[in-house]
Amino acid sequence: MTDEPTIIVVDDDPEMREALGGLLRSVGLQVQLLPSVPEFLKSAPPDGPTCLVLDVRLPGQSGLDFQRELAAANVRLPIIFITGHGDIPMSVQAMKGGALEFLTKPFRHQDLLDAIQLGLARDRAQRAEEKALAALRERFEMLSPRERQVMAEVVKGRLNKQIANDIGISEITVKVHRGQVMRKMKASSLPDLARMAEKLKLSAEPSQAS
Repeated sequence: MTDEPTIIVVDDDPEMREALGGLLRSVGLQVQLLPSVPEFLKSAPPDGPTCLVLDVRLPGQSGLDFQRELAAANVRLPIIFITGHGDIPMSVQAMKGGALEFLTKPFRHQDLLDAIQLGLARDRAQRAEEKALAALRERFEMLSPRERQVMAEVVKGRLNKQIANDIGISEITVKVHRGQVMRKMKASSLPDLARMAEKLKLSAEPSQAS
């Protein structure tokens, strides 16, 4: 993966696309210029931080429709809307849908650049969070079924003696499993392990204790 940011501009006006492309390249940004949503869907997603500059009115599927589609697919891509025919209900709909900005043409270049920097910062943070969660899941997968069971009970605040009684093993064995869990999960403390369990949504899982 590269940390090189890419701005994707989807606008059916070729002059506007080229103007935005020139502006963004002038400040050192990589740009993909596309005329429609289908062209966006056919293109390969960039590896690094990404921000989408999206025209509201497009041939076929509108920008607002596409925003809803991305949200339904749980694709959290920062979106900046641009339009030559905006109105307040449209802007409210866009912002409620999670858009970073809603700019009416002609807009100040600096307003767009500021919104893009905010979008890239948000996408970087999102990618870092996803990477950290993936590493956490990988560590959790290294736990044995019994270690996972002990971990689920430990983060509930249960004592070794209580866990041993619940799942029918000795207190010493619980202590050993607990130590293995802390080591494999790279947890520095019980609150640290509890935060990991929360991120993994373990609290939502039913206890396996019998």
